Amino acid sequence: MSFEPEDVEAARKLFAGPIAFLKSAPTIEFLPDAVVPEVAFAGRSNVGKSSLLNALTGRNSLARTSNTPGRTQELNFFDVGNPLAFRLVDMPGYGFAKAPKDMVKKWRFMVNDFLRGRDVLKRALVLIDARHGIKDVDRDILEMLDKAAVSYRMVITKADKIKASELAEVTQATADEARKRPAAHPEILVTSSETGLGIPELRAAVIEAVTS
Repeated sequence: MSFEPEDVEAARKLFAGPIAFLKSAPTIEFLPDAVVPEVAFAGRSNVGKSSLLNALTGRNSLARTSNTPGRTQELNFFDVGNPLAFRLVDMPGYGFAKAPKDMVKKWRFMVNDFLRGRDVLKRALVLIDARHGIKDVDRDILEMLDKAAVSYRMVITKADKIKASELAEVTQATADEARKRPAAHPEILVTSSETGLGIPELRAAVIEAVTS
């Protein structure tokens, strides 16, 4: 999808301004007041969510990157803009094999409650690893988003890690999946936090979500 150059530039400027970590919410009771639009990032553990958030915001360490998948077990909120324009929400990674069952259950309850009860949540961005494509654990979160009637868009990460022909296949398969789902945005964003591919468009997509 192509955004107008002025939209891309406006998004770049906004993300170049003040961005600050606000708080972590281990449970729904700790959520910040719902005062501005929010965009949430969801993804399987090790999908490159923290790296993408850092690339998106042009900061090296806004979101913690870790070699231990599944480290983010809370909802992390980031304030964007001064005055405050909107918030980014880093959701806990899902699909980590070594997590105890009760932790997975707690994750499902918290995420479900958040998705269903957060009126200011304008869109979720569901990250899909280019090397693996959509897995069943990804379909679980897509199902949750469909049921909660939360608009979402799929974003392919780590596009630099595979051949162009493979990337085209993964992108097509992801678009085919999106077309089957009621709450999914039909167009897929393809990104690489290492090369910067798709990052300007991702910024513009975030701004579009919070302003439309």
